Amino acid sequence: MGGFGIFNVGHRHPKVMSAVRAQLERQALHSQDLLDPLRAMLAKTLALLTPGDLKYSFFSNSGTESVEAALKLARTYDPKKPTIVVATKGFHGKSFGSLSASGKSTFRVPFGAMLPGFKHVPFNDILALVDILASCKMTGEDVGAVLLEPVQGEGGVNVPSDEYLPAVRRLCDEFGALLIFDEVQTGLGRTGKMFACEHWNVAPDILCLAKALGGGVMPIGATVATEAVFSKLFANPFLHTTTFGGNPLACAAALATIDVVIEERLSERAASMGTYMLDGLRRAVRGHGDVVLDVRGKGLLMALEFSDDETGFTIAKHMFDRGVLVAGTLINARTVRVEPPLTIERAQADKVFAILGEALDTFASDRIKKSA
Repeated sequence: MGGFGIFNVGHRHPKVMSAVRAQLERQALHSQDLLDPLRAMLAKTLALLTPGDLKYSFFSNSGTESVEAALKLARTYDPKKPTIVVATKGFHGKSFGSLSASGKSTFRVPFGAMLPGFKHVPFNDILALVDILASCKMTGEDVGAVLLEPVQGEGGVNVPSDEYLPAVRRLCDEFGALLIFDEVQTGLGRTGKMFACEHWNVAPDILCLAKALGGGVMPIGATVATEAVFSKLFANPFLHTTTFGGNPLACAAALATIDVVIEERLSERAASMGTYMLDGLRRAVRGHGDVVLDVRGKGLLMALEFSDDETGFTIAKHMFDRGVLVAGTLINARTVRVEPPLTIERAQADKVFAILGEALDTFASDRIKKSA
């Protein structure tokens, strides 16, 4: 469990640590009134690295902040189209706007009414998206943006069909809506590509990043968008600002992290190790089909779906007691996430398989004893 996707390059990678230490000796934080070369360098790097026509970046401190910036960019791009379509089981953070876009009611209900203008549709259901886009247009609630995770993380590691995201892109173009991809968890090589959307050759108008971008050393978020989208802020860039976002330490960490991901070919490694681990996990659960309903994933973002929440928690606890940390999702422990650093070795993966198999055998044995 690599910090919910933070430790893509491993823990305390020497290149990232060295870059941050060196920057600390020069300047830790910055004045927002002055130009900072590291921010410019990182923005240029992301413009070259990200797919499609993505060009400008706004830097923040977390994933939820990167989504907040995306929502504001979408609203200001066309104020006459205030509706934003999001997916059920999606998760985009817990600040107010991001929470309004998220699909887990447990986290929304305690805070009363959410921000208006969000419509939820099932993930990976293109007909539902067609219906909501058409109905909103008919009622005058035109959709200004569609916000999705290319692969849902907290919702249970839900991988879409190969047809889904290309169809979403076509619909957004047809209805004049922006497409926003939240790659806070899936970005920077996690799924076997630098960005998950590249599996389906789909480029968004706005891309949200965070988590792994700081190399497991510094927190940083980024909202990357096309020139057309960002041009709405050119007249008054002070419409959306941040005190600490894009600070020199965070930018130094991000630049070093991107260098490591490319140089060590961690995207390709996630693809090959993802195949190895999915195969190993499936072998480990054989004979326990009544308990493990599914093993799925993309690259090194994987999940085990159990028959119920209690079973998932029990298996996860057994594994933790033996030195393997896995984690439930924000849905519950019924779906347990396996999300190691992209640097995981085969011997470490083999240990995971062995302990998972042992946990399942122990669970089955205990259940037989209880029923006897």
